[in-house]
Amino acid sequence: MQYFVVMIDYGRRGREAVVDPEITRREVISRIASGEYQNISFIHEILENAVEDVTEAMLTAAALPQIPPEDIDLQAIDLDHTRDLRKHERS
Repeated sequence: MQYFVVMIDYGRRGREAVVDPEITRREVISRIASGEYQNISFIHEILENAVEDVTEAMLTAAALPQIPPEDIDLQAIDLDHTRDLRKHERS
């Protein structure tokens, strides 16, 4: 059996361990990226009788990708903005 323990620190209000055997690695990463899990003290992966600290790996995987400026299509952004302006003028 494999599951994850996410320890969330609420400061003076204490800590909470989120443990759900149904949550997958992908779901934990998704919850970190969405901001549902914040102030994480640690994340442990429990697999059979072994415990592994996977905090850094999970936080790194949940980080938003950095898009280099040369990959941003400024013309498409301008066209979208112009279209939105026209759409709101009709209202």
